Amino acid sequence: MKAVGYFQNLPLTAPESLLDLELPRPTPGPRDLLVEVRAIAVNPVDVKVRMSRPAADAQTPVVLGWDAVGIVREVGPEVRGFQPGDRVWYAGEINRPGSYAQFQAVDHRLAALAPASLSDAEAAALPLTAITAWELLFDRLQVQHQPERPVSLLVTAANGGVGSILLQLARQLPHLTLIASTSRPETAARLQALGAHHVVDHRQPLAPQLKQLVSQHQLPPIRYAASLSHTSEHFGELVEALEVQGRLGLIDDFPPEAVNVMALKGKALSLHWEMMFARALHASHDVAEVGALLAEVARRVDAGALRSTLAEVLGPISAATLKQAHQRLEGQHTEGKLVLEGWPG
Repeated sequence: MKAVGYFQNLPLTAPESLLDLELPRPTPGPRDLLVEVRAIAVNPVDVKVRMSRPAADAQTPVVLGWDAVGIVREVGPEVRGFQPGDRVWYAGEINRPGSYAQFQAVDHRLAALAPASLSDAEAAALPLTAITAWELLFDRLQVQHQPERPVSLLVTAANGGVGSILLQLARQLPHLTLIASTSRPETAARLQALGAHHVVDHRQPLAPQLKQLVSQHQLPPIRYAASLSHTSEHFGELVEALEVQGRLGLIDDFPPEAVNVMALKGKALSLHWEMMFARALHASHDVAEVGALLAEVARRVDAGALRSTLAEVLGPISAATLKQAHQRLEGQHTEGKLVLEGWPG
């Protein structure tokens, strides 16, 4: 099968940073689907792993990729609920070969039928970010569907892939007032179209902007904050903005010494890390919740309640187009998701 991978951690300018390869077709395990991959999306985690994970040996390349749509070709003997010919979507597992390949073996509990109303490219944009946003909102921050009172949710760096789906999910909860932050004023209209009631500029100090918003519009208190990027730069202001006993959710990386967690104590604030690979990586008792939430997201997409966050289809799946995608992500100025579809002839 065709695949794209690497043997050395190299900058994108190096010819061998990502290579077009021919690899053996994987054999599915007892709980696996063998999926023929049709479209993939590229995420910041792809860049992080490419820069940090070495190949196991000179004969075994690292194959990245954690967003895919494809057709089931084989099922393991313990698989339930799927059959060959099903069109599925998933984000897979961080510790197994990824979706930069024509065929991928994936645990069926992490997959669901893809939304019928979306093309392969449109659907491929969603799994990883939908899992992240859903778990962050409902499992980590524990935003309630049936609340006791109106409250506000602050979403920083909301213009990326996770923020784009998180705003859509949160807007379906009528008790939430959504405040989104962006670094570019020209993206405010896009964030409002995705569900934000108010937009602030995180290039400027957040605290005074949030105080003005709450006062001017008589907004409910900020009970939840989802910090999606540059948490260490805004941590103090996030603590200041949250109400007593509020909840702060994070997904980004930073040095431990960059954040003073003791600042949370005075308000009895709680800190919640979201890591969408955690359930699969540690074989948690509820690993099937990943597939279940993807099925629910697909249902909402087909009902017209959620839309794809696809930004651009760069071309077929190849080393050249994947290098373009990685370069764009390293620049950290993407809106929505970058997708690759099909394979070179």
